[in-house]
Formats: sequence, C-alpha cells, structure tokens
Amino acid sequence: MASPLRKAICITAPIGCLLGVALVGCDQSPTDQTATVSETAPPIRAEVLTVERAAWPTIVRTQGSLFADEVAVVGAKVAGRISEVHVELGDVLKAGDPLVTLDQEEFRLQVAQAEAQLQQARAAVGLQSDAPIESLDPEKSPPVRQAKAVWDEARARRDRARQLHGTNAVTQAELEQVEASEQVAAAQHASAINGVNEKIALIGVRSAELSLARQRLADAIIPAPFDGAIEERHVAPGAFVQIGMPIVTLVRNTPLHFRGRMPERYSRRLQVGQEVRLQVEAVARPRVVHVTRISPTLDPLSRSLLFEARVDNADGRLWAGIFAEADVIINSDAATIVVPESALAEFAGVEKVWKVVDGAAREQIVLTGERRDGRIEVVDGLVPGDVILGDAELGRVAHVDPIETSGPQTTEAGHADTEAQSKSGAACGRVTRSGEQEQEGI
Repeated sequence: MASPLRKAICITAPIGCLLGVALVGCDQSPTDQTATVSETAPPIRAEVLTVERAAWPTIVRTQGSLFADEVAVVGAKVAGRISEVHVELGDVLKAGDPLVTLDQEEFRLQVAQAEAQLQQARAAVGLQSDAPIESLDPEKSPPVRQAKAVWDEARARRDRARQLHGTNAVTQAELEQVEASEQVAAAQHASAINGVNEKIALIGVRSAELSLARQRLADAIIPAPFDGAIEERHVAPGAFVQIGMPIVTLVRNTPLHFRGRMPERYSRRLQVGQEVRLQVEAVARPRVVHVTRISPTLDPLSRSLLFEARVDNADGRLWAGIFAEADVIINSDAATIVVPESALAEFAGVEKVWKVVDGAAREQIVLTGERRDGRIEVVDGLVPGDVILGDAELGRVAHVDPIETSGPQTTEAGHADTEAQSKSGAACGRVTRSGEQEQEGI
C-alpha cells in the first residue's frame, strides 16, 4: 500500500510565537517584533508528507448475528412413557447417540403378535416359515389341489354320463345334472385359486405389520439426528409423550453462519465470494470469511439485502446468537487520498491540514471520509502531489511559515538517507514573518 513521501523541514520554535505575542505592548511595531523573534528563535526539524493516492478498498460495515448450522427440536415418533433420559444441557453428541428411551414392553408384545399373525397366514397356504413367498405356486397349495380333485371327478362323471346318454342308459335330465355339477366344481377350483392369491396378499400385509411393529420398538429409543450439543431438554423420566411431542433441542455450531444486511445502494455490488472481516467481541482478532449466500429479494422495510457468510468454528470458541460486526469489502481495487491522523487538525467542527505552498505552510480545509488504522480518507481539499505537514500541531502552535529545504529524505520506515544527506548538507531553512530566509547550521 502506497504511503505519503516523507521529508524533513525546519520551522521556528513555538516559543518564538509566544514571545511575539507577549511583546505587543513594547515600543516596536508588531511587524518588527515578529521579525526580531523569528530571527532569534531556534529552528525545529519537522516532517512533511507528499500526498499520493493509496489503496483504499471500498468497505461497507454491517451488523448481524451468528446462526447455528442446524437447529432441530427432536420429537417422539411413537407415543409412550419415558423410562430414561440420557442427556443433559450442553452435552455434546454424535449422530445416532440415544437421547431418550421409552418403555419398550408394549412394543415387544406388538412385535410378538405380528409374528404370530404372519405365521398363521403362511400356514393357511402351506408355506413354511422360512420359505420365501415367491416360491409358492397357487396351483400346488392344498385348497387348490382339493378343488382340482373335485373338478376332475366331476368332469369324469360328465364324460361317462354323455356316453351312457348315447345308449339311452341315462336320461337327459340326469345328464344335465351331471354337467351342472362339473361347472360347479370348475368354479370352486377358480375360487380356490383366488383364495390362495388373497392369502398370499394377506401374508404381505402381515409381513408389513411385523416390520411396522419392529420399527415402533426401535423408535422407542430416540437417537440424535446429527452431531451437535443439547440446547434444551423438554422431558423427564416418567412423563408420557405423544407422537411429535418435543424431547430435546439439538444445535450444531460447526460451522456457524453470519447473517448481515447490505444497504440498498450497495446491494448490486454484493457478490458471492467477497471477503468479509468479521469482528466478534469475544475474539480479539477479526476473522476473515467470505459471502456464501445472498437473498434473492430486497427487504422492503429496511431497504437492505440479506446475505450470509460461513464461519468456521472448529475450535468451538463461538456460539450461535453472538452479535458481530462485519466489514464487507465490495471493491478491493479502490484507491483514494489518505493522510495520517497526526496531519489533521480539527477545531469547531472544521477539519484542516497544513499545506506547504511555495515554501510556506498554510491552512487547508479538507473534507474527510472514513478512518482506518490511524489513517484518514480525504474526500476533498487535497490532490496528489500536495505537500503537507506530518504533524498538524506544529503548524497550529507555531503560527509560522516553515520552508522545505533540501535536507535528507526519509524512507517509509523513517530511516535517513545518508547518501542524500552527504550531498545536500545539514542546513535547514527558517522563514520569518516578513518572509526573509536565513541559513543556520544544525
């Protein structure tokens, strides 16, 4: 980041001005008094800065809170009486760890009942308990085989009756009766097949009922749905809970999510991935995070856009609900004129610097903007290349016209350039009220 160029100058001592004010009542005129004091006052080495444009990212400050990654009010899937509560406030859990156990006796009885009903349905069609239902052929089931035997016998009687009817040994009425019996037996055979298919379907129903009973037994132990910590416990042993009744509140704080609002005038410049410097009161150093989500709509009440930034919390030092301030960098390439705070003087709401023009330091009113890390943005009043005093107090107290000399320049770290000093000499200038310059050795 560029910084103003620093140079050394000399100005008259502040005591010179004080003496000049004290001698107003003497025989000398004020102009002569000032000239006399200026000539006798020792020079003071000062520092001037050459104003330059410096990197000054566009930052929008917003406020918000940290939200948990997941918050769930875990409820009961089955009704029952609580026999044991396994967790307390603040307990850290893994997914699947038991939270609450209900009384399981009734659920075990339901499982036993469902198993017995399934066995009954399988036995009705002659299916072994360990045989898969797909292996059952309806034609080979006992009811169908019995109906098939009756039908075969009826068909045989019908065939014999038709032969005897040809020899007039059987009357027409007897033949019709035998044929009707054969049709009844055929219908009974078809009904037996349908009955077996119905019982096969019933086996499926009984199997589902058994699975449901076993699931209820498993649901009597309520597990944690994800890794997290207990925020609140809602039940106690002995309480009877209904389906959906809250058991505990589980929170996952890794990671957290900061939610802030961007003013409408900056909303179009907000993008996913932009850097956010998050300052939390509980943490000394700000955390650098990035925008992860942006709301698709603008809030019509606050005229702001909601955004979210993911905050890593692997160390567990942060909690959901903490207030935070965020600096959103919406333009990292922006630059402006920046001066140190020491170069700015303020009186009665007016801000000014001491600008060196033609060898004289004079007041320059400026309009300032944001302040960061001991530096101030100058919106109006200075342009690149202007030279100002690095310490505004010298210009305010001394009330003299300092002049820049060819003395040694200093680097950004403040070290003198010895080569430049050897070339330019060690003399510095001093300007009196009348503008006369004198040279003195340092």
